[in-house]
Amino acid sequence: MSLNTHARPTSRPPEVDVLVLGAGFAGLTAARELTQRGLSVRILEARDRLGGRTWFADGLGRRLELGGTWVHWTQPYVWAELARYGIGTVPSPEPVIAHWWEDGRPRSGEPLELLARLDEPNRRLTAEARLVFPEPFHPLKRAALVEAVDQETVAERIAALGLPQADRALLETFWTLNVNGSIDAAAYSQALRWVALTNGDWAVNFEACASFKIDGGTGRLAHAIADDTDAELRFGAVVVSVEHDEDAVRVTTADGTTHTARHSISTLPLAALSRVRMVPELPDPMLEAVHQGQAGLGTKVWFRLEGVTEPFVAFGEKDWPLNFFQGEYPDGDGIIVIGFGPEASAIDPTDGAAIERVIGRLIPGARVTDVRGHDWVADPFAGETWPMHRPGYLTRALPGFHAGVGRLRFAGSDYAHGWGGFIDGAIESGLVEARRILTEHVEAGARLLAVSA
Repeated sequence: MSLNTHARPTSRPPEVDVLVLGAGFAGLTAARELTQRGLSVRILEARDRLGGRTWFADGLGRRLELGGTWVHWTQPYVWAELARYGIGTVPSPEPVIAHWWEDGRPRSGEPLELLARLDEPNRRLTAEARLVFPEPFHPLKRAALVEAVDQETVAERIAALGLPQADRALLETFWTLNVNGSIDAAAYSQALRWVALTNGDWAVNFEACASFKIDGGTGRLAHAIADDTDAELRFGAVVVSVEHDEDAVRVTTADGTTHTARHSISTLPLAALSRVRMVPELPDPMLEAVHQGQAGLGTKVWFRLEGVTEPFVAFGEKDWPLNFFQGEYPDGDGIIVIGFGPEASAIDPTDGAAIERVIGRLIPGARVTDVRGHDWVADPFAGETWPMHRPGYLTRALPGFHAGVGRLRFAGSDYAHGWGGFIDGAIESGLVEARRILTEHVEAGARLLAVSA
């Protein structure tokens, strides 16, 4: 890949076929597909690194995934990329013990006991998954059924189950984990989409969410894709405006440089789009979705727990600052743990004492000795964690993002046809949009030849 790491590119850059906004998995995949078919591509990346909302970085004496992490063989696009580059996976450790909060006190038991408690409620909650989404990579196949469930929240559907209080509380915190935000803001349709993608089996879906990591980290796969394209990459290129008409797309960055191209693919997350001036403005349903943002507004933090050495899984309550923990890496006389919470502003991911108070409710006497995290919600180039749709997004806004606006296309986990919220969805959407542009490019060339003939 041709790297241009200067924060200020030249004032009058040459025209390219495609501008790709963002060097996460969607942008890198799109760039590879386009350049390998002969199109010229420039990638504008605001950060100083590849990967977008994945970030394999140093922390706690090892390398840690600060953003998106897990992959699974039910995710065809990421699995194909791993096979393409000869990259394997490594499992997260099997938990030895489970901890959870029930009736105002901590409980401990076998992990299978906890899964059994979740099984029937989750099966009832997601029973419609394959009915509503028989072909989950074509999510609007049964538009009328999708429209009905797309207006409801996960919280409303859980309440409608009429579960005993303890079972309801456990199910609510489980889905708060999946949403990484409030279940009162998350679309029930998104829950059904996820489970439909694992053939209607919630337990396989849970496995897909937190069981297998990329060997060598997400950065290894991102760099493998980047090395497979000769696209020009400019770091430090913060997009402030996008203007487009029937002839071209003009993207202006914070340093005042305007980049022009025949097409553009924006991979900016929904929340980050709100910071970009669009001329003309996006259609109303898309603009409304940009202003509302996603429901995934939580936190993810790594920390070292002293005095605990065996892998574990733990659930708190849905409104705790951190409501889920997974012991990942035994570390001497302690263990490195990952924790998730539903509201980024509820806890400082660098505050070990605050984290200790929360985990101490489930494991009394546990001591936190070091922490590492990143606030994705405060990150101006993310503004959210993994995308979890709000009610109405799937049926009102997503079709517009799939269609694109003129010469402007959208790719990324926020806009995936299938695995929205996952690395797989980012790769899939980058591939789909690149192929669309390639098709249009070929058709335009054929028309030009016909005219000249």
